[in-house]
Formats: sequence, C-alpha cells, structure tokens
Amino acid sequence: MTEPDDARTRQPRIGIDLGGTKISGILLAADATVASQFRVDTPRGNYEGTITAIVELVNGLSEKAQGQPSVGIGIPGSLSPSSGRVQNANSTWLNGRPFKQDIENALSLPVRLANDANCFALSEAVDGSGAGAQSVFGVILGTGCGGGLVVDGQLIDGPRGIGGEWGHNPLPSPNTEELPGNKCWCGRNGCLETWVSGPGMAQDHERICGETLTAEEIAHRANEGNRDAEKTLARHASRLARGLAGVINIFDPERVVLGGGLSAMPHLYDTLPELVTPHIFSDNALIDIRSPVHGPDSGVRGAAWLWGGPDSKDDAMK
Repeated sequence: MTEPDDARTRQPRIGIDLGGTKISGILLAADATVASQFRVDTPRGNYEGTITAIVELVNGLSEKAQGQPSVGIGIPGSLSPSSGRVQNANSTWLNGRPFKQDIENALSLPVRLANDANCFALSEAVDGSGAGAQSVFGVILGTGCGGGLVVDGQLIDGPRGIGGEWGHNPLPSPNTEELPGNKCWCGRNGCLETWVSGPGMAQDHERICGETLTAEEIAHRANEGNRDAEKTLARHASRLARGLAGVINIFDPERVVLGGGLSAMPHLYDTLPELVTPHIFSDNALIDIRSPVHGPDSGVRGAAWLWGGPDSKDDAMK
C-alpha cells in the first residue's frame, strides 16, 4: 500500500464510540496523534438525548481541530443497507431509527457509521496488534460478543451489514450440558454471546457453582487458586475456542485480536491457540491470537479511522 493522495486521509478525524453507559469522543490530528478526548454519560433510553449528546461532543472536539474534521461513529448495532435504519442494537432505543440521517441533519456534516466491533477491528488493524497483517479478525468479549473483519486495511461487510457478527451464531459442537443453551436477548437460544461474554461466563458460574460473581471476580478467584473458578474459566475458554475456530475456518485470518473487558485475562493467550487447533481444517493450525494495543480506546479510534487510515487510498469501508 502506498501513501494516499486523498486529502480526507490527511485531515483531522473525530471518532465517537456510542456505548450503553458512556459516549467517548476522540480527535485525531492530521498526523494521527490524539489532540483531544472526552467522555460523557449515555442518555439511556433517550434517542433524542443521545443525538444531542453526540452533537455536543462533536462540536466540542471540532473547536480543538485544525481544519474541518471528518466524523465517524461506532454504534452497538449496525445500519441496515436496505432501510438505512439501525438494527441489532442492544441499546434498543436506537433500533428502527434513521440514526445516520438524524445525526447528519443535526451536524450538517456527512457522517460514517459502523458497528462498534468493526471499529475495534479497524483500529487494531490500522495501528494496533493487527498492524502489518493482511487480514484481521477483531473480537469483542465484554457485556456482549461481537467481531469485525478487516482485509488490507478495509472493513469487510456485506449487503445486510452484519459482517463479523459471530456472537449470534450457535455454540459449535455443544455437549449435552450445553443444550439447549441460554435465552439470548436476540430471541434465540444458545448464541455464542450467552456463553463467551462476561455475563455469559457469570451465568455459567452461577448455574454450576451456585454463587453470583462477575467475570472479573471469577478470574480473580481463579488466580488465587479457587478450583471452581478455574473450572469456569476452562469451560469458557473451550467455548470461545470452538467459536473462534468456526470463524477461522471460513475467514482464515492472519491474526486474531481480542478486545473488551475479558481480553485482559492473560490465560486466554496461553490456552486458546492449543484449544482452537483441533477444530482447524488445515495442516497448519497455528493461530496468532493477540491482546489489543489500544485497549478500551480502540473502538473510538476505529470510528475515527472510518474515513481512512494512514495507509488507505480512500476510506475504510467496503
């Protein structure tokens, strides 16, 4: 890839990460350094309030920019290519709304939107743990389970806007104890999200061990040698490995980058490669799985890169 001539890749960029509890905003200067960064509470359940909060955040960041910045927004769902409205958002007050149109009207600026997991994957592919790799699968393991696919610095999506949405596939190769699976907020049973997300791990631990703990607390207990907690982490890693193998067998990424709160658990990077190996349809089953460089800032940085990374000839959307 060569250095771009497109002026949009040299202009300052604003990225917005619309989360369920917080809205983060970042201003990247023309040289890709962080010029400013803010965070505000999300007006939960309030669509109009969400629009207003984002507009105020963008305007505040724009005041610190040298030139007119581009604006990219990561959302906890996706934009339906057929209707132009938000779909599949667990922040349910966004679903069915013409969010992109409303934001553009409020800002009087063009805006690019992508799923928040896509933004994470793009960020790590541009200048994070996936930098230099031809293909990257970025994984979010937090309150939910999402993913994004990047090839040659370009997000890969499709006619339904759901590229990389592996969290709402069923758990592969379930054993009898894993059937029929827990009810997912999407209406299905046994989605990967109900097993490998933080709440999914916590629910599994409670069901087996009878105690209510967060994923962070379970990991802490396991580090102290608690046998029940260790077994919960082992069950979680097995399910995560099976889920990853299904994506790897289809997409065959050069690198996998884990993000979200659960990506901070160091045992995953030691155990997952070996657990994934038996499920890979290749004589070379070695999988490069890495932790994120930018941590919780990856989503908002990726939103800023929706208008093009430093080595992109145009934009990051395909």
